[in-house]
Amino acid sequence: MNDEHEFVMAYDDEGDSDGGSEWLTTFADLSMLLLVFFVLLYSMSTLDTEKFSETFSSVTQALQGKMDKIATSKITREEAGVLIDQALMRRQIIESQRKVFAEVKTLQTKKGVEGLVSAHFEDGVITIRVPGDVMFKSGQVSLTPKGVQMVTTLKDFFIQHKDQNIKIIGYTDNVRPSQKSRFVDNWEISALRAVNVLRELLKMGLESTRLTATGLAYLNPIYPNTTDDYRAKNRRVEFVLEKRVMGK
Repeated sequence: MNDEHEFVMAYDDEGDSDGGSEWLTTFADLSMLLLVFFVLLYSMSTLDTEKFSETFSSVTQALQGKMDKIATSKITREEAGVLIDQALMRRQIIESQRKVFAEVKTLQTKKGVEGLVSAHFEDGVITIRVPGDVMFKSGQVSLTPKGVQMVTTLKDFFIQHKDQNIKIIGYTDNVRPSQKSRFVDNWEISALRAVNVLRELLKMGLESTRLTATGLAYLNPIYPNTTDDYRAKNRRVEFVLEKRVMGK
């Protein structure tokens, strides 16, 4: 009877011993996810680089001896390294774009542009907006002399910043072209306006590889199309600047 009792106890101890190590894999996954999470937070913060290096070293030392387990988990060390590199690169791009945006704000004070051009910065993307009525006559797609002057001013800025890809987007309000118009709809008008701006920039020496043109008609209005003033604000041309990544 005693022998049987000893056998059961030994079996239970062995089972506990095996089961007790199963938590380590979950812990390793959680630790790596937390590490990646804090690195992503860092990429959007303004923490000191030296402090981050110290923190990263501390986490690495804390996980030392468990790295074999982590390497076999769903997120490996190699994958975590890629995520960290991507997060740091994203942070660098955003900080670089923030400096370019500061220059855009200075551009807005330039004679001929002041009070006309607006700008927006979000997640590393710079959007420069120009009123459509400044660039084109009502219902037309050819640039006015003032529109050409505006493009010339922007061209000088674009040439200074060769690391920027430029998406040119044409917008209209939601009022359909009149039956006398030679254009089918607002999609055609917005697309041709964007293309004509692109062609003007090409004539002025910008590289074609940096430019794209899109017409989005009445989509993405800034204001509801409920008044003449709001509709005028929605008629616009946007220049969306994104930093060119090396090798692209």
